[in-house]
Amino acid sequence: MASDIAGLVDNERGLISRRIFIEPEIYREELERIFARCWLFLCHDSQVPQPGDFFTTSMGEDPVLVVRDTAGVVRAFLNVCRHRGNRLCRADDGNAASFTCAYHGWTYGNDGKLIGVPYLKEAYHGELDRERWGLVPVAQLDHYKGLYFATFDPEAPPLREYLGEMCWYLDAFFDRREGGIEVIGGMHKWVMPCNWKFPAENFGGDAYHVQWSHLSAVKTAFSTGVTTKPNASGSMVSPGNGHILICVGPNDIADPPMPEVLAYEEAIRPEVEKRLGDRARRINPIVGTVFPNFSLLRATSRTFRVWQPRGPGKTEVWSWVFVDKAAPPEVKEAIRLAGVRGFSPSGTFEQDDMDNWQECTQTCRGVMARRMPVNTQMGMGHERFDEGLNAWASDHRISESNHRQFYGRWAQLLAADSWAGVPNGHANGGVRHA
Repeated sequence: MASDIAGLVDNERGLISRRIFIEPEIYREELERIFARCWLFLCHDSQVPQPGDFFTTSMGEDPVLVVRDTAGVVRAFLNVCRHRGNRLCRADDGNAASFTCAYHGWTYGNDGKLIGVPYLKEAYHGELDRERWGLVPVAQLDHYKGLYFATFDPEAPPLREYLGEMCWYLDAFFDRREGGIEVIGGMHKWVMPCNWKFPAENFGGDAYHVQWSHLSAVKTAFSTGVTTKPNASGSMVSPGNGHILICVGPNDIADPPMPEVLAYEEAIRPEVEKRLGDRARRINPIVGTVFPNFSLLRATSRTFRVWQPRGPGKTEVWSWVFVDKAAPPEVKEAIRLAGVRGFSPSGTFEQDDMDNWQECTQTCRGVMARRMPVNTQMGMGHERFDEGLNAWASDHRISESNHRQFYGRWAQLLAADSWAGVPNGHANGGVRHA
């Protein structure tokens, strides 16, 4: 596989083979070398606030159980019974002191220990060592500003190192005010017949489509359409490690065109700039992707989501609306409504995007169409490393420089047999083909 990567991603010419969006063999390599290796988002702290609270999710196609145990410690395990491999917890979330498998009744405490085995004395003759058969924990679990991430790879770099300079950009979404953010309104889940990379790259670098795909939504005032404004400023920004963001200028308004939200943003602006520092006076991050599949949006809606891979041609979307915890109730409600109207399964923007990603994936099924490379040449040679942003930045607010950074990192990970073989992906020493 490693010898074939150069033929799949050619960043020197801005060309990407469409095989990477449809072929099962490549997808299996992604599960092994990206989803079983990278730090993946699990949930936000506000989703498991109390002892016993749990949340079920996925890391790649592996089911995962996140639980705050009785002692208050957040843990993450494979959501798989150690007996026959049945999925242990079927609920999306809840509160439990223990979890019992529906197949044979093996029971685990919320700290992962095996605490109950039917007929332990009679059928096992008391010989089963329960200490060895607890739930399998993730290799590493850590959090940043209330965001919990995990990796299955014990050799993966620490979370802060993996996020690198992306930490400041996460702050611009999740730590603008004292108390951070909270999730409101539950969770939306839906399935799209598309490859997971299409939405991941789109959220982190595609401002080009807005004026075409979303024109009706912008004209009907579901959005300010900031990236469609001729006088808008900003840049595509890549802080390294494949993380990518669309940023507008500090005075460009990207918020939902709702009076409550606009007034709120104007009122808190001095506080936000003071909290985030000088960089906030230069640039305003509005949408991005933490490599590989965790995306965040703070423009038309306030949403973060995970693009869960379910095969080369299928993606399950898990989406939430978030708000500043310190925001007043009327602002939180306005943001919730904006999320439903713009970025939900029936949202005006979401439907446009799903249609495009579906067709981009489906055409890959054709033999001849698959031989036609994807063109990511926009803005080649017109980006630079910006010391003030500590990131690669495009010269124009619309560019495919972030696409090249995203797929460059994808190629590095697929070509390496372990983390030791993955080049330093920090912004000032990362993927320089862009």
